[in-house]
Amino acid sequence: MSKELRIVFMGTPDFAVATLKQIINSNYKVVGVITAPDRPAGRGRKLQQSAIKQYALSQNLKILQPTNLKYPAFLEELKQLDANVQVVVAFRMLPKAVWAMPKYGTFNLHASLLPDYRGAAPINWAIINGEKKTGVTTFFIDEKIDTGAIVLQEETTIAPNESAGVLHDKLMEMGAGLVVKTLQQIQNGTVSTRIQPQTAEFKTAYKLDKDNTKIDWNSPTEEIYNLIRGLSPYPTAWTYLENGGENAVNVKIYKAGKEIKQHNEKAGSVFANKNEVHVATNDGFILLKEIQLPGKRKMNIKNVLNGYEFDKNSKML
Repeated sequence: MSKELRIVFMGTPDFAVATLKQIINSNYKVVGVITAPDRPAGRGRKLQQSAIKQYALSQNLKILQPTNLKYPAFLEELKQLDANVQVVVAFRMLPKAVWAMPKYGTFNLHASLLPDYRGAAPINWAIINGEKKTGVTTFFIDEKIDTGAIVLQEETTIAPNESAGVLHDKLMEMGAGLVVKTLQQIQNGTVSTRIQPQTAEFKTAYKLDKDNTKIDWNSPTEEIYNLIRGLSPYPTAWTYLENGGENAVNVKIYKAGKEIKQHNEKAGSVFANKNEVHVATNDGFILLKEIQLPGKRKMNIKNVLNGYEFDKNSKML
């Protein structure tokens, strides 16, 4: 017999909006939306609403923005919504008092084929590590991060030149569909779960920081190329540029090509002409296509070369 679902949705960024839209468009009853508090952003430090809040307001949905998910006042408000299932997409770790509350459980959408790439940045790391495939997973939340029983998975290929931005948008749409399929199974009482292995070694989606997004020009060309596309458009691979006698400056690299070939140049050496900039690696060259210099906007390399001159002794550090 089909159950009537009362859904609380939890999420914050654009990635979560596609799922909430599909839930609404599939005529499910959403009794509340939990999202991050408004935060100051931009030069004026004006309070910025999350992407989920903006969409929820357009749909006249009830919105809660707790600063602490363990506060008794928030837990009481959540209880009053009387949800029997909770859906989580790109939110934060939940205390047991929250995820254990609804009758039919709380499930999460994760942008990888679990158990691989548990963690904060699964889309980025799949590309950085040169994976040929990835996907989306729905699973019931438990005490640990991304370890709960798997409900459904869907797989897709990663093209050799695909960026994290393109893959993000593809998995966003796939994930929205998978969440609705999961809700249908819960509604019909046909959910079948699979416990994740807990002992073997799996690839991890570590949080991205200044250290693991910096380019090491001594790495193989393929690894550098994958790092650049795996971090584009955000948070972006970066390097120091020492241009002649100037102090080294921070440069972001958004798009690049690659050329595998033997040469005798030192890794990090920069070679520029009127149209192109090549950076030497140990086994080839990275061809810069779109970069951002300090104090400038993101530009394609031809526009950069119109106003910036690379010294013959320039190098990336």
